[in-house]
Amino acid sequence: MRLLILGGTEFAGRAVAEAAVGRGWDVTVFNRGRHKAPEGVTALLGDRTRPGGLDALRDGRWDAVVDTWAAAPRVVRDSARLLADRADRYVYVSSCSVYAWPPAVGFDETAPVVDASPDAGDVPYAEAKRGGELAVLDAFGADRSLLVRAGLLLGPWENIDRLPWWLRRIERGGPVLAPGPRDNPLQYIDIRDLAEWTLSAAEAGLDGPYNLVSEPGHTTMEELLTACVRVTGSTAELRWTPPGEILSAGIEPWTQLPVWVPRTEAAELHNSVYGVSVAKALGAGLRCRPVAETVADTWSWLRSIGGVPPERPGRVSRVGLAPELEAKVLGL
Repeated sequence: MRLLILGGTEFAGRAVAEAAVGRGWDVTVFNRGRHKAPEGVTALLGDRTRPGGLDALRDGRWDAVVDTWAAAPRVVRDSARLLADRADRYVYVSSCSVYAWPPAVGFDETAPVVDASPDAGDVPYAEAKRGGELAVLDAFGADRSLLVRAGLLLGPWENIDRLPWWLRRIERGGPVLAPGPRDNPLQYIDIRDLAEWTLSAAEAGLDGPYNLVSEPGHTTMEELLTACVRVTGSTAELRWTPPGEILSAGIEPWTQLPVWVPRTEAAELHNSVYGVSVAKALGAGLRCRPVAETVADTWSWLRSIGGVPPERPGRVSRVGLAPELEAKVLGL
């Protein structure tokens, strides 16, 4: 397979590139060159946001294109139009955020989506991803477009600082504010499982939208944090705290306490993140590794780069809880 990845050096794009090289595919990555490309790929440079930025892609033919763009949809539009006659299939890594709010429990790929335009510039994330989908559909048609609607992404190369934040916090030790309940069910997908499924789906010629995340209840908050304690070798004490106490202290789920969303007090948010139907993807071969493996491998990767995760370009908000607020809630 001849694969072109628009991106290919960070998180999802890098995972796809590494997996494709591992399969022996002919892999080309196209990006701005801000990060070193994986071994075994052909690297092309260009800035899709600037005039003439796609010139390096004027020649060449590929069996599939994988695009992870998450900003202005018109950037996806221009890339897809340029490649429509020289690539067999366009795979767009989208997001479950494209679904209209509030989502129903167990929503699947037929659920309503937000209004968006493939010609838009800078718009909110949900509109950007949906606009990107529309851009791909317009250029490649429904039968040559694969829309990978990802849920929560964890694993090596993470540049959002969700799991890395928990690993660093737990490594520090001491009493840790552990958001309850312990059995709070989580859905996420290891970025490497997303990469492997995406490549297999592209090779098989699948089309249409697929929700891509683990089954509901794949793991729990307790299993995730306990795995963090184990792999870091920390003496941290997990102090399980009821959701009401955390929320009354003004602590934001998902951002100040990454990954965590309570089932009752923030039911709509919980449904959107941890109530996703993945029956379609499971029927198409999706397999998800256990949480212990994701945590252990993320910790190994984090240590290999000095303990500081990369930062996603353009990110304006940071995740994590200030030590002072954590101590106050714990009564320290």
